[in-house]
Amino acid sequence: MHQEIMISKIGSCCSDFTVDYALLVKDKFYVAYYDENHHITVASRTFEEDDWVISHPQGEWLPEKQRFMHQTEYDSHNYLTLAMDNKGHIHLSGNMHKDKMVWFHSTKPYDIHSLIPKTMTGEREDSVTYPLFFYGNNGEFFFRYRDGESGNGDDIYNYWNEADSKWIRLQENPLLSGEGLRNAYARLPVAGPDNQWHMIWMWRDTPHCETCHDLSYARSPDLLKWYSHDGYRLPVPITLQKGDIVDASPVKRGLINMSQNIGFDAKCRPLITWHRYDNNGFSQAWIARPEGNKWRINQISNWKFRWDFSGMGSIPPDVIISAPYLKDTDICVDFKLSSGKSGTWLLNQETLKVIRTDACSVSPLPEDFYIPCEELDPEAKVQIIPELYTSSPKYFLRWEALPIQRDISSGKTIRPSMLTLVCSGLSSGKEGD
Repeated sequence: MHQEIMISKIGSCCSDFTVDYALLVKDKFYVAYYDENHHITVASRTFEEDDWVISHPQGEWLPEKQRFMHQTEYDSHNYLTLAMDNKGHIHLSGNMHKDKMVWFHSTKPYDIHSLIPKTMTGEREDSVTYPLFFYGNNGEFFFRYRDGESGNGDDIYNYWNEADSKWIRLQENPLLSGEGLRNAYARLPVAGPDNQWHMIWMWRDTPHCETCHDLSYARSPDLLKWYSHDGYRLPVPITLQKGDIVDASPVKRGLINMSQNIGFDAKCRPLITWHRYDNNGFSQAWIARPEGNKWRINQISNWKFRWDFSGMGSIPPDVIISAPYLKDTDICVDFKLSSGKSGTWLLNQETLKVIRTDACSVSPLPEDFYIPCEELDPEAKVQIIPELYTSSPKYFLRWEALPIQRDISSGKTIRPSMLTLVCSGLSSGKEGD
């Protein structure tokens, strides 16, 4: 067996700051990105053809930003995301950090040229960040965003009314509320093998990233009624005082809203991984599972370094920890460090103790894809984003850009990067290979 790689050039994209783009694979490929002028751009291509169709949706003027809705600055919060409803209409959101809601909707199915800006519900949509679409097991279509700001915000959920082709509130109250004192940094709810939704989050008191604390959990049969791990009904909105706390870590102890994930063991029990410091102040990876009326927590790394972060604005991750996943009879957790080290822990499924640590690549593409080759700037790094809404992606976006730098311009002028679609797949070895 060998890995065949297909590469397709999409077009020029901005390389003077890092921000995430979006790849949606449906009847064809759909890509949302910023071009060299920092303008939202949407491209599509069929599976059979080589040429990409390009469109530039136009948004309204934003007086407080002194720019149009389809233009962006240097803020790494302003990622783009795509989705498609059951009628084939395209949904695009993003380019928001405490901004007016940006939502483009195609008036024609599968047609990127018909994307126009619209209002979702019209309420609590003037200070939006972290837009994300997601789907239910039966094709339900949802949208989550934060209303407010870091240190003072609520998580709000919308539901797509297919019959009327409009967004409505999933429920009257926000799901997570900071009560004006803090905000939650949550992963999207995950549909578990037990037919329950599972969600994890941490709280943050200020815009400074070192003030994250109290890793928390909730589960739900329907995204409406929520429960603790041991079955107690949680009132909505869920607040700090009324939540199910997995790890009551205080501020400045290494909790960070970039490295928490949820998976499941063979008995369908949730498993949570995250980063925080140990008693010596070193960075460590941790895993937890509910057992009875408490959480079993184990340290799974034994590192002798400290990811020391603080302050405001986007920062790059020094530690990446995957969601736990099953491999044969063991639980696996992957890790990747900014030092270049990476590997996989194999854990005993009952004790959650580390059986062994394998030093290996955990990247989804061959390592040479992660080496810059465009000679844009000595600091430019490779950006690789997997396709949306699949746990086993086959398609990826690749480009090169200056690293995350707290949402401000580097002051450098560099030429644009080439955005490419990368298709990775296994095929049988051919004669002569």
